[in-house]
Amino acid sequence: MINGHEILTAESPPRADRSAAEPGISVVVCAYTEERWAALTDACRSVLAQLGPRDELILVIDNNERLHRRARTAMPDVRIVGNTGARGLSGARNTGVASGAQDIVAFLDDDAVPRAGWLEHIRSSFEDPATAVVGTRVLPRWQGGRAPRWFPAEFGWVVGCGYRGQPTRRETVRNPIGASMAMRRSALHTVGGFSHVVGRVGTLPVGCEETELCIRLVQAMPHLNVVFDPRAAVDHLVPRQRQNLRYFVRRCFYEGCSKRAVAKLRGNASALSAERTYVRRVLPAAMLRGVSPARLRRDPAELLRAGAVALGLASTVCGFAYAALKRGSVG
Repeated sequence: MINGHEILTAESPPRADRSAAEPGISVVVCAYTEERWAALTDACRSVLAQLGPRDELILVIDNNERLHRRARTAMPDVRIVGNTGARGLSGARNTGVASGAQDIVAFLDDDAVPRAGWLEHIRSSFEDPATAVVGTRVLPRWQGGRAPRWFPAEFGWVVGCGYRGQPTRRETVRNPIGASMAMRRSALHTVGGFSHVVGRVGTLPVGCEETELCIRLVQAMPHLNVVFDPRAAVDHLVPRQRQNLRYFVRRCFYEGCSKRAVAKLRGNASALSAERTYVRRVLPAAMLRGVSPARLRRDPAELLRAGAVALGLASTVCGFAYAALKRGSVG
């Protein structure tokens, strides 16, 4: 113990036994704030338990010297590096890629804890040489125990998690959820890594850096696939400050801004392909559930969730339009 904190080592808990013949994985975790320290240590502990003999865990600290020092003291068996790229998640991820040496790079949010078998399922997904990117299930771990009654499952992406309408089995997708995904190093090098034009910086609720990269990758190498593998799963913390309507609306708005940036970079057809299906099929079904008399008798909160669906869609569209019209914006 140092200053009341447990020191994370490879012996706490023991590493998994893996064949040296299997492809190695560099697990990259990016962190920028001490506010997530407990979640970060849980995430790193779970990863350490799953590492094979060729695997490595790299923690990238984004412009926070105090967090950097604290992590170095508490995590002697984790490679800890500072972000050498542009401030933000894209720069931190690119730093992690440059710092690693293994064939596959897995990215994990600092507040997402892998379930047992996470790394092994990711590894097995890359047995297909046509697979360039693998996404996993991302399950919400709501602080307080449960989602707000008004929160619609179709908008799980607002809090960085899976959502109703996602595939339920292994399937080719446009892009994974960034909280838990893995990519071939060779493919990342070919397309130049994550773009700084999109992506999160600090607490600003923007995103889509993994969407833009996957579109760019498949456009450059159409013989490669992005797949969703539900066997691998993580539990992603949803803190109370992200469980209110204000955050919901703000996050939807900035998602629209981010989608506009991706559309400008990669074209509307690719940038909005998944969203068209989502808007035409998933959201109407949610609205119908919200006004169904039978469902309302069982759960009156269905009406609240239907209202949130409409509000979320409107906020996202407004964000897209705002970015399209605003001169000098990121889109």
